[in-house]
Amino acid sequence: MRRPEFISLLGGAAAWASPARAQEPRRVIGVLRAIGPGIFADTIMSALVQGLKDVGFVEGRNVSIEIRYADDHYDRLPSLAAELVRGDVAAIYATDVPSAFAAKAATKTIPIVFATGVDPVKVGLVDSLSRPKDNLTGISFFFSVLGPKHVELLHELLPAASTIAFLVNPCNANARIDEPEIRAAADRLKQHLEVLTASTERDLEAAFAIMVQRGVGGLIVKPDPFFISRTELLVALAAGHTIPAIYPVRTFADAGGLISYGGIPLDLYQQAGIYVGKILKGTKPADLPVQQSTKLELVINLKTAKTLGLTIPPTLLIRADDVIE
Repeated sequence: MRRPEFISLLGGAAAWASPARAQEPRRVIGVLRAIGPGIFADTIMSALVQGLKDVGFVEGRNVSIEIRYADDHYDRLPSLAAELVRGDVAAIYATDVPSAFAAKAATKTIPIVFATGVDPVKVGLVDSLSRPKDNLTGISFFFSVLGPKHVELLHELLPAASTIAFLVNPCNANARIDEPEIRAAADRLKQHLEVLTASTERDLEAAFAIMVQRGVGGLIVKPDPFFISRTELLVALAAGHTIPAIYPVRTFADAGGLISYGGIPLDLYQQAGIYVGKILKGTKPADLPVQQSTKLELVINLKTAKTLGLTIPPTLLIRADDVIE
């Protein structure tokens, strides 16, 4: 073979091989979510994408994301989880507790990264935070263990309230898991606790009507995907019925809710993306300890307090991480 022809063939081979080298294998991540699309869901997905990018995975290049929304119908989650499993996804990201349990029931082999507001050991998702075992790991905001603190903050704000309400979603299997602790905290403060349920917008309206009938002086909203997806409606109902409420995340206070106390989830949602990326690189879920929220913030909306005719105690204002005026 003459040299010019050899060089020509090499050039052709290089031209053919270059795209092959550039084309990285694309892994598919399944995302399972109890509620539907929305601003909060978009925020969670943005954090996931950023976390993946932090460890070298870029959506559309070497990973793709398949999302399944249950649209508030928690009973659809098992079939949606099974659909992702049949699609042979490389990992499943379950963005809430109902989704995590559905994914856990659907597969014992596909890695699952969950996000939860409850104690994942207490509810049975994992055996240990440090060594989760099997195919699950994730992040926990521990919203539920803050229930007694919510009772105390509400009492500090409303010392004369003799009856308070605790709003839960009965479609969530773990809806009432922290009720004993919340009831005990209310008993210590000589307050009667009314537990009300809602899983639809109509239920929410009915629950607030019941609160008025029973003379409820304050409300604690349980962390739940459905409630978070109805932030503006809950805030509007509380304002319309003049019921002071404390919420689990600051999105409620930003939307006009009176007060919120809970974790700062965005950094942990990003950590979930990092975990998914590490798993795609070969790390076993059992070797990734469940990450816990260490940041808590108290947010008070003074404008809403004024509308409700409430004076925020100075001791509470001093402790607030943010005050909305």
